Amino acid sequence: MPITANYPDRKTWIKTPHNTDFPIQNIPFGVFLTRDDIITIGTRIGDTAIDLGALHQLGYFEGIPLTDDIFLQDSLNDFISDGKKTWRLVRNRIADIFDAENDTLKNNKKHRQEILFSLDEIEMQLPVSVGDYTDFYSSIEHATNVGTMFRGKENALMPNWLHLPVGYHGRSSSIIPSGIPVHRPQGQKLTNGATEPIFGPSRLVDFELEMAFITTDANQLGEPIPIEEAEDYIFGLVLFNDWSARDIQKWEYVPLGPFLGKNFASSISPWIVTLDALEPFRTEGPKPLKKQLPYLQYEGKKSFDIHLQVSIQPKNAEETVVCKSNFKHMYWNMAQQLAHHTVNGCPVNSGDMMGSGTLSGPTPDSYGSMLELSWKGEKPVQLKSGGSRKFIEDNDTVIMRGHCEKDGVRIGFGEVSTTLLPVFKK
Repeated sequence: MPITANYPDRKTWIKTPHNTDFPIQNIPFGVFLTRDDIITIGTRIGDTAIDLGALHQLGYFEGIPLTDDIFLQDSLNDFISDGKKTWRLVRNRIADIFDAENDTLKNNKKHRQEILFSLDEIEMQLPVSVGDYTDFYSSIEHATNVGTMFRGKENALMPNWLHLPVGYHGRSSSIIPSGIPVHRPQGQKLTNGATEPIFGPSRLVDFELEMAFITTDANQLGEPIPIEEAEDYIFGLVLFNDWSARDIQKWEYVPLGPFLGKNFASSISPWIVTLDALEPFRTEGPKPLKKQLPYLQYEGKKSFDIHLQVSIQPKNAEETVVCKSNFKHMYWNMAQQLAHHTVNGCPVNSGDMMGSGTLSGPTPDSYGSMLELSWKGEKPVQLKSGGSRKFIEDNDTVIMRGHCEKDGVRIGFGEVSTTLLPVFKK
């Protein structure tokens, strides 16, 4: 089935800002609260939010097999469960409805009033109910940088790293949408030179520049997903700030890996950009440095050219861009991650979220965490408004943005913006 929503010359009758992240070729999916306090599934073109529940009730999806309440829910899980064919049919139909050549809704003022909202009339919610969350460690630059800091250049990569996508199972209850602040976490830490830990606030709170993909129901217990089928079960991607407390993590992670240093919060952008929308931006990923086992070998372009950046904005001050990276730097791609995740028969469900791991690039300005940018605090990052940062301080806001651009079409993710508040106090 062709992806007609992606036609690059398609125009819309909805007024859109120049260089918007959300042209008619994007059509992302999200969940929002309307001006009438009704929660609905929606999409967005330019700065206009579109209530898909109302659109469906008014008959605009006629001919597409959808349940009556598919968009009248507080998460996208059920819609995602309907599978790739339905996602594509719905997205193509939305593109047709809002095409500049289609006057049906454009000339129906009553329907427009029920369906269309300005962004200040809505409140974005978490787009999916995340049942399970896995975080990978798939940027070779990031893994090499961190390994060099703590083990030396000769032992930077662990022996398994070039053979499999390393990952761990994370905590889904603390995944939050953009705009929700995070409190500085507390925990045990081992200070320099000490032999016994102390308890207190983390002093090394960090961001991690990641993206995450959302899956649909994919397999039954015991059934692996072949790598050539893996992308059929990926609905789309979001920007992902996987917050990290480096001092807590350093003390606790041996032998079982991340725990309190990672599970206090992970922030995502609220609009899920579909894999279909990203199709024109496919690109080659890094070439394997070692021959990979057959279940991880793939053909074709499995990465995407997504430009990423991170800014730090102190309270009442100008933001400073501290990192510019790209999704294409990821050594282990999404198809490999999903194939590896399920090769042992682990079942994957609708709404599951898979983090890419920190997306560092090859140059110092493309490092995707403060741990790398400041090199363990040895090289403070200078801010436009004055001062510097080794790690994130109280009342700093971390803003991540991402977009693709090719042949005059820009597809973006908006932003994920999160403020770090002081330690929680009753």
